[in-house]
Amino acid sequence: MMPRERLTPKEIEVATLVWQGLTNREIGKLMGTTEQVIKNHLRSTFDKLGVWSRLELAMYVAGHGGKNWLEEPEHPAFALRRAAAG
Repeated sequence: MMPRERLTPKEIEVATLVWQGLTNREIGKLMGTTEQVIKNHLRSTFDKLGVWSRLELAMYVAGHGGKNWLEEPEHPAFALRRAAAG
């Protein structure tokens, strides 16, 4: 399993928004949650991807498809989300 495949849909969304340059506060408002929840998602994402900072995370996202992260239908987490919704 690739490191990115270990991420939850929310972690993917947060990582993509970090890559787009949003702050934790802006991401929290956009996702309808608190800044602390975003920090928790980031901490988990850092661990799963083996990065140490927002800059490294943004570089990782850029190097692995950028905005296409949110649109990748084959990601196991998105398949689970579709199955639960359908």
